[in-house]
Amino acid sequence: MTHDDELRHLRRCVELAAEAMEAGDEPFGSVLVAADGSVLAEDRNRETTMGDQTRHPEFELARWAATNLTSEERAAATVFTSGEHCPMCAAAHGWVGLGRIVYVSSSEQLTAWLAELGVPPSPVRSLPISAVVPDLAVEGPIPDLAEQVGDLHRRFRSRA
Repeated sequence: MTHDDELRHLRRCVELAAEAMEAGDEPFGSVLVAADGSVLAEDRNRETTMGDQTRHPEFELARWAATNLTSEERAAATVFTSGEHCPMCAAAHGWVGLGRIVYVSSSEQLTAWLAELGVPPSPVRSLPISAVVPDLAVEGPIPDLAEQVGDLHRRFRSRA
């Protein structure tokens, strides 16, 4: 996969995050990509619209992969995502044996943005993916796109 391909997938994640925000959900989006660069599945956050706090796109892609891919295909796949996985999603990713994660914005960035906006802390501690799945290949944040994700979070919170 080329750098341009990866940026295309990351931009799609930001588009999916914007779709989530427009639907009334927090702005998160993710794309699952096979080793050959083909898109296997994608999703956006659906917590609010589905009434279920576990409806994160990363968790949904882990479920989809567990059902639809062999262990070898999962290990060779990459999850591109607008935001670093929360501990729940990182654990799901690790349990099903998915490969590399590339994220646009970090949990640390999100925590800072939400604090600036006066949003109360999450009931779940923010941890880096590596604290949950230590041997996983993880890349991010991607500065060229991270501010777009920050803007989505600001816009989402300004509506509330």
